Amino acid sequence: MIRIEHEEDRRQRDFLETPPGGENSGRARYAAAMHFFQRGMLSRQALEVYRVCAKLDAEDPRASLSQLGLLAELTDGDKAAKAIAELLAAVDAFLAGLPGPGVADVRAFVARGRDGFIRPRRAAANPLLDAWLGPALDAMQSSGQAALAAAIAAAAPYLRWITYDGYDRDAIGATFADGHAYASIIGEDAAMPGEDVDLGLFLIAPHVFYRDHRHAAPELYAPLTGPHGWRFAPGDRLEWMEAGEPVWNEPFRPHATKVGAVPFLCVFGWTRDVNEPAKVMPADDWAAIESGKV
Repeated sequence: MIRIEHEEDRRQRDFLETPPGGENSGRARYAAAMHFFQRGMLSRQALEVYRVCAKLDAEDPRASLSQLGLLAELTDGDKAAKAIAELLAAVDAFLAGLPGPGVADVRAFVARGRDGFIRPRRAAANPLLDAWLGPALDAMQSSGQAALAAAIAAAAPYLRWITYDGYDRDAIGATFADGHAYASIIGEDAAMPGEDVDLGLFLIAPHVFYRDHRHAAPELYAPLTGPHGWRFAPGDRLEWMEAGEPVWNEPFRPHATKVGAVPFLCVFGWTRDVNEPAKVMPADDWAAIESGKV
């Protein structure tokens, strides 16, 4: 989605809007489209439309963009940026009311991130998101978090939702591998840039068990729904915690999460070492937990 962040963007936006019919207008539009593609504001599909039309000065690429459902990329960048900025403010307000370690550390990089530019992304199709974000937001509204739920709903289409595939599938289990999605708000490849930090939203389908694992990054979970089960050593009993009860994991602290009857949705924050991989920690009771017998 195109958004004007500095003077060169403004100049290229003028070229992108060159009226059809002028000599070399197609090439001018394509060059401008390439600028916004390289800035992460225009999709590859939209860029291809401008490439095809580059030799056709009289051809208006907006017609093809409209047919492909891509026209919004040219028009809703400011709307998207506003939604993401409002989401970040709502997340910070939520975190401000939480007790416990780690909250201040996460809020510190949130404060720094609010001064950065915003790179909205059109969300790719994600079946998990389509199935479970709505019910999670409904649960938030029922528990008094209507304002934050509305901010998430408004910004979700402009975040990049990912189903993480960095774990060995057999080790982490198929239900989790297929049953989760996350979106970074601040981070190295997020809507708002941040170096060696990661703040975002994490969604898991009901009844899924996120098996025991650990990682170098210090991590804050701020659950928006609940109750969900937690433990902090392989083989321990699950401790069920309500929405709004934060969990702070020091580096390499083992942890696991058993989602309850409502989808798990949380704000997460990693404060450093975000590129260090997580490691699954085997336990003998996974099958019992995943079958609902524990």
